[in-house]
Amino acid sequence: MIRILLVDDQELVRTGFRLVLSTAGDMDVVGEAADGRAALELLEGGLAVDVCCMDIRMPRMDGIEATRAITAAGIPTRVIALTTFDRDEFVYEALAAGASGFLLKDCGAEDLLAGIRTVAAGNAMLAPTATARVIERFRPHMGAQSPAALAAKLEAQLSPRELEVLTAIAQGLSNQEVAAALHMAETTVKSHVGHLLSKLGARDRVQLVITAYDAGLVTPRR
Repeated sequence: MIRILLVDDQELVRTGFRLVLSTAGDMDVVGEAADGRAALELLEGGLAVDVCCMDIRMPRMDGIEATRAITAAGIPTRVIALTTFDRDEFVYEALAAGASGFLLKDCGAEDLLAGIRTVAAGNAMLAPTATARVIERFRPHMGAQSPAALAAKLEAQLSPRELEVLTAIAQGLSNQEVAAALHMAETTVKSHVGHLLSKLGARDRVQLVITAYDAGLVTPRR
């Protein structure tokens, strides 16, 4: 079971999320909090949580500050930032604070469940509308290499198979979908992803996606 903590200052929103999550047989809401400080107290108190669905705008302690505190404390909980505002700074700040995912509150139920499963599996995910802008915001921090120079560097560092996996990840495919597309076992895909993270010095799949876009392996869709 994926243990979930719901953090939102609106009780009605938490109730709605809980009802959606109750339809999934592999998820269990183990706690709720009305602000980031209360969520942090629960986690520091020993509440075991796999994924924290964190609202960004809240009183006392907002979701960005709470995520930063969770990351700094080394608490083994992965955070999905949730907001009604599709704004660049929220996406960038949430990821910079240590969030593993970003979704808009008006996403569909299936998108929410899929996002939680993706993050719980150790992967990173973004709302599709945010991907291109996140790449633009992170790009200045990824070095000033031209796409051709970066592509050449990747070809020297990675095997042809690893390049295929990197491209598939940048296209938004999950490990299972990569395995089906490239006709390999999912365990093999996971191994390739681990090698990519290590070879490219990337923190997570988000940085792998940015690298692939910068090298011209894929093109952002706006």
